[in-house]
Amino acid sequence: MSRREFYEQETEKLLEPIMDEYGFELVDVEYVKEGSNWYLRAYIDKEGGITVDDCELVSRRMSVLLDEKDYVEGSYIFEVSSPGLGRPLKKEKDYARSVGKEIEVRTYRAIDKEKEFYGVLDSYDDKAVTIEMEDGAKKTFEKSEIALIRLAFDF
Repeated sequence: MSRREFYEQETEKLLEPIMDEYGFELVDVEYVKEGSNWYLRAYIDKEGGITVDDCELVSRRMSVLLDEKDYVEGSYIFEVSSPGLGRPLKKEKDYARSVGKEIEVRTYRAIDKEKEFYGVLDSYDDKAVTIEMEDGAKKTFEKSEIALIRLAFDF
């Protein structure tokens, strides 16, 4: 297990009881370097959407635990955020919640001269995703060929 994976998993373990207490959902945790800074980010959500006050509440509670446990080497910035509209589908619950909804799929390599596909999420498993295209045809993608998959949204 990489250092990044370890930090993310440990952070998820600490956040779960806080999420349960407030009825929030932990959408994702990431440990990433941006510029010269390392960031440990938690993305949270709830029915009706997350507020700045919700993020602050979780941040304060979690900061105490992070100081106590001290498992992240070096300096980093801890952030709590809403996942936003364009959040990628990562976990099984994300896929389950999105069945029947329009999604965007971007592939690493062109398939039939295209790299972006839109359709309704028809089905998924641990290896593949099937969408129903606008013309009614179904298209299946191996998860290994998907660079990004998220809910499609129109402005």
